[in-house]
Amino acid sequence: MKCWGQTSTIEYEIRENMKLIAYLSLILVLCSGVYSKEMDKENFIAARQAMVDLQIKKRGIKDPKVLKTLLTVERHKFIPQEYLYLADYDPYGDYPVPIGDGQTISQPYIVALMTELLNLKGGEKVLEIGTGSGYQAAVLSYLTKEVYTIEIIENLAQQAKERLKSYKNVFVKHGDGYLGWPEHAPFDRIIVTCAPDHIPEPLFEQLKENGRIIIPVGESVQELVLVRKKNGKMARQSVLPVRFVPMLRDK
Repeated sequence: MKCWGQTSTIEYEIRENMKLIAYLSLILVLCSGVYSKEMDKENFIAARQAMVDLQIKKRGIKDPKVLKTLLTVERHKFIPQEYLYLADYDPYGDYPVPIGDGQTISQPYIVALMTELLNLKGGEKVLEIGTGSGYQAAVLSYLTKEVYTIEIIENLAQQAKERLKSYKNVFVKHGDGYLGWPEHAPFDRIIVTCAPDHIPEPLFEQLKENGRIIIPVGESVQELVLVRKKNGKMARQSVLPVRFVPMLRDK
């Protein structure tokens, strides 16, 4: 689930400085020989706070429930160990991070933006297409009643299911997300974290009246689109340019 919002020169410098600070801090901890899980926990709490303050609030995300959830969910636990302590892949950095199988965990700001655009009130049934590591589903679990999430790559689906086993309102399925999850339709909200070249008709059909879909659409050029269902018809609103991995289909 690879994506970037537009980044200014100042934001780029902040991102690079955060990466450098995180890397140097880790080196100092390891060289000191006093590394501990408790110290690790404290570092990650500080990193989440910096992520929310510098990357998310400053870009205009205001929903207090979304901000609180991003401070709560331990993003580093949704990143494989082989990427967790590399300088180029700070788990709380302002960029996507690899999770294996050619996929990524999305940039924190994009996770926050897409979540806020869903306009969740707490009682919704949400469908997610593209489980990836499970981070977005974990975020949604704090903000809504039920989350149904589909991942087409079996290895990632199994890993996500394991990571999310303590999230009792999240249900993971290995399958073709283009087709949705008709057994549990209709859905109040749908979030898609991979880019098809058009809005899948099955997903729109499984959306409730007055529901919302947030989805990246396009091939070489993509835009994040907010879709609303009004009187059975589709109303589209372009949000911003993005870059995601393409939507995969079962052959």
